[in-house]
Amino acid sequence: MPLFGRPDAVLAERVPLVRRFMPFLMRRRNESLVWFEQDVAVDPALAFADAFSREHDVRLTFFHLVLRSIARALHEFPRLNRYIVGRRLYQRADVAISFSGKEAFETDAPLYVRKRIFDPHETLEAMARSLGESVRSGRAGRKTQSDREMAMLSRMPRLAIDGVVVLGRLLDYFNLLPARMLLEDPLYASAFVANLGSVGIAGAYHHLYEYGTIPIFVVVGAYRNVAIGEDDGRLAVRRVSTLKYTYDERVDDGFYCARAVSRMKELLERPEQLA
Repeated sequence: MPLFGRPDAVLAERVPLVRRFMPFLMRRRNESLVWFEQDVAVDPALAFADAFSREHDVRLTFFHLVLRSIARALHEFPRLNRYIVGRRLYQRADVAISFSGKEAFETDAPLYVRKRIFDPHETLEAMARSLGESVRSGRAGRKTQSDREMAMLSRMPRLAIDGVVVLGRLLDYFNLLPARMLLEDPLYASAFVANLGSVGIAGAYHHLYEYGTIPIFVVVGAYRNVAIGEDDGRLAVRRVSTLKYTYDERVDDGFYCARAVSRMKELLERPEQLA
């Protein structure tokens, strides 16, 4: 691994001319946003997760399947696994997804954030066990390298913090940040996923962070009942979760993104494909 620069990405090749100029026309992620929401029927995934958990003696949840489907979609639609820094479009070599949770279901409990690389050849059972360990370590309050760096930075005077942040952005622009930092920082990832459904919230659109490289934010909402039209014209009540996406359109066009999102819905509603 190199000492400095992006060990996980290369400059994207064969990019259409108009997309090369987008970082100069739309210079920030939060002026390039596309918002989209999608209702996903949850009963097939919940039934599959329950049966899989009993068969393999592991805890598999709907949120685990959401993470798995996002990773699968990013592997199948690799142009979404890109990001823009320094007016350049980079292609990631792996799929890294960050997610957050509460250390306890209490108002004042702190949040934890974990980043994980999703190998396309990893079994569903191995993924579930690994995610379970990540959640347990987060709820136990174990600090990551990124947590320790932030804690050290927070003890500095405000002007010093401003200076470090400005320097970091400058180094990132020229691809000179330490490679180890880029690998471990949860805001240098393919996507960020927040599970608001776990605390009973329907969901909300989230901003993208100007810091880091994440071009996609997904918020998973709580289950709710909706009336859905069947093929025979009748109405049926189904449980759904609303996934809300925030997407940096400079990465690729909306049609390509829509195909990936449709694939995610298919995977979650036919979850045996995720095994």
